[in-house]
Amino acid sequence: MEKIASFNVNHDKLEKGMYISRLDGDIVTYDIRMKKPNAGDYLANPEMHTFEHLFATYARNSKYKDSVIYVGPMGCRTGFYLLLRDNISSDDAITLVKESFDFISKFEGEVPGSKKEECGNYKEHDLEGAKKVAIDMLAVLKNWNKENLLYKK
Repeated sequence: MEKIASFNVNHDKLEKGMYISRLDGDIVTYDIRMKKPNAGDYLANPEMHTFEHLFATYARNSKYKDSVIYVGPMGCRTGFYLLLRDNISSDDAITLVKESFDFISKFEGEVPGSKKEECGNYKEHDLEGAKKVAIDMLAVLKNWNKENLLYKK
């Protein structure tokens, strides 16, 4: 079988940040790398689960909502994928991610979609952990721009 595109990225050279992973027609896949791969520090399932609920809720309610295709965690627990239509610029995609992470970092109250009838694993959430991850990534992305979106060779 053909090796998929994300397996062709040298994970030993990946650092925390936001990258364009692939382009498929009018869909742009962003790799939001929140942990350095294979460094022994990964997103814990409860914080990752809460982060996903908050990130998806914010993005799908933002002014870019009609361009949001998917928000979800990577199986390796080092980050998230964000799939957007290409009708928003790379600068706007970075803005959406920063705004989403700022929202998560300040969120108080009941996590959206975290009731038993709304979630398949409603007991496994960690709001404080999700907030810490968001704060860490806001520092990483502070001066991020479209030139930073390309993987380093």
